Amino acid sequence: MTPEEFRQAGYALIDWIADYLEGVDRFPVGSPVAPGDIAGRVRAHPPTGTESFADILEDLDDVIVPGLTHWQHPRFFAYFPANISYPSILGELASAGLGVQGMSWVTSPACTELETAVVDWMAELLGLPAAWRTGSGVIQGSASEATLCAIVAARWRASGGAVNLSGASAMVDLVAYASAQAHSSVEKGLRIAGIGTASLRIVPHDANYAMDPDALGALMAQDVEAGRRPFFVAATVGTTTSMAIDPVARIAPVAHAHGAWVHVDGAMAGMAALVEESRGVNDGLDDVDSYCTNPHKWMGINFDCDLFWCADRGALLGALSILPEYLRSRAAESGAVRDYRDWQVPLGRRFRALKLWFALRLDGVAPVQAMMRRQVAMAAEVARWVRADERFELPAPVQLNLVCLALGAGNAATDALIEAANATGEVLFTRGVLDGRSVLRWSIGGWRTTEADLARAWSLLTSLAPSIDAPRNPVGTDET
Repeated sequence: MTPEEFRQAGYALIDWIADYLEGVDRFPVGSPVAPGDIAGRVRAHPPTGTESFADILEDLDDVIVPGLTHWQHPRFFAYFPANISYPSILGELASAGLGVQGMSWVTSPACTELETAVVDWMAELLGLPAAWRTGSGVIQGSASEATLCAIVAARWRASGGAVNLSGASAMVDLVAYASAQAHSSVEKGLRIAGIGTASLRIVPHDANYAMDPDALGALMAQDVEAGRRPFFVAATVGTTTSMAIDPVARIAPVAHAHGAWVHVDGAMAGMAALVEESRGVNDGLDDVDSYCTNPHKWMGINFDCDLFWCADRGALLGALSILPEYLRSRAAESGAVRDYRDWQVPLGRRFRALKLWFALRLDGVAPVQAMMRRQVAMAAEVARWVRADERFELPAPVQLNLVCLALGAGNAATDALIEAANATGEVLFTRGVLDGRSVLRWSIGGWRTTEADLARAWSLLTSLAPSIDAPRNPVGTDET
């Protein structure tokens, strides 16, 4: 491909992306294809010659798009928002075009120093404690990676660094704590770190599905009495299933009394702090060891972009820093710069800061704040509709932009409703389980979602729901 051909193809691709995003509502939200359908349409062997870019765009339309779940669709209400924005796309394109490897300061100084700056910008915009606004953050790929980094840093601190030398023998009797509502990345991170699932204590939650600090304290005291060492507590600001917010301000003192590291996963809900009236999600963050939140969810920064702050950088670097000769530099040895490769699991690093830099400079945060306020109001409106229909119930408090609803007829009816609604292609919801009860999770987060989209989705649900005189099954009796 020549530079001129690249220009022409690039213009065509930008047009294609804009047309796709502006017309995404013409597609079914979830892909209707069966397993193997897309694979069957892709040739079995690699091309033997060259093809035109027009042919590739045609196959994007005919082969790829039919097999997509359309996360940017205005009636995508599943999982969590995964918004993208035009400035963010341009920043990602610039990163790809520059092709730099940002593992160390010396490998591209601008990559490192811009990242430090924009993460500090985000700490200020989110209203985080002052301690988080002075170069203590980094961009990870995902909250799962941030959780793993927090776990290994906590492990390093608990062992006094011995884990780097003696391995498993330094991890005997280490215990971690999380509620049943915590993200699966906590358990996965413990497995990867060699701690294991058996060392994870599940802390009871309250009626609102938030961690109970008193129960945490009791569990930790029991473990200390038995000769075990509490080393890590995972609190969540915005749990996956119901958006429950753990009381971090009460959890942190309990955990620290036993010497445990407190990591707060604010992957989704943490971004709400961009709006002044939602700053309550930051309560207690001035007393924790690490924290993360994802601009690639509710802010419109395309995946992947997780902001991770760590109060004890010595523990983080102790856990993750390895310095072979080929990575040494005078700049790093002088202490004047940072090498972000030591703040993460992989060595290589993409120039992720560009998409934040582009978005904050081209769009600012005002459009995001307006979207968040609008969608919080939308969730409240959906909750009013649910309360007004005797067939439906709200099994959990409505938090921010997430509504969990269920049919009073029981789990089987709720599950059938989710399946039937998704099968229409009009909407996409995901199923959750709260203490054995099936719930339909209605996550409102798309840039293009309007009140009309909500009304259309609600009309669909009410038309598919069983009548009020249908047989009612006790909740949980039909759980499989």
